[in-house]
Amino acid sequence: MAEAPLPAIRSLPSWLLGRAAARGRALVAEALAAEGMKMWHHVVLSAVRDLAPVAQADLGRGVRLDPKDLVGILNDLQSAGLVLREPDPTDRRKNAVSLTDEGERLLKRCEKVAREANEQLLAPLSAAERAQFMSLLIRISGTQG
Repeated sequence: MAEAPLPAIRSLPSWLLGRAAARGRALVAEALAAEGMKMWHHVVLSAVRDLAPVAQADLGRGVRLDPKDLVGILNDLQSAGLVLREPDPTDRRKNAVSLTDEGERLLKRCEKVAREANEQLLAPLSAAERAQFMSLLIRISGTQG
């Protein structure tokens, strides 16, 4: 069944960005799944690498994830031997999270396949167009890159 014509909606930048984002997420999710990883697990693993050792609460705030969801993800990652939760050396009442060697190896593989998925997403663009597109996305997303 063909999609109903919605020219007014389909001409909105927000609609087009949403479609592109959904395609990008699907490509990355598929690539991560081939490594046995889910999207949020990859995000948390990457944040742990960047912030470690990091208090669990700070990690949750850093990735903007509900504490209950974060606990489930950390449980999965710890069960798989990818992260360690140990008492925080600066505050023994808190857990500090860090990557294991296996977590580091898996994260490197996941980063590689995620980059490849993004290359696939941007394949229709020339190198100059990609650079301009990224610059424009940073400007309209409210991030500093």
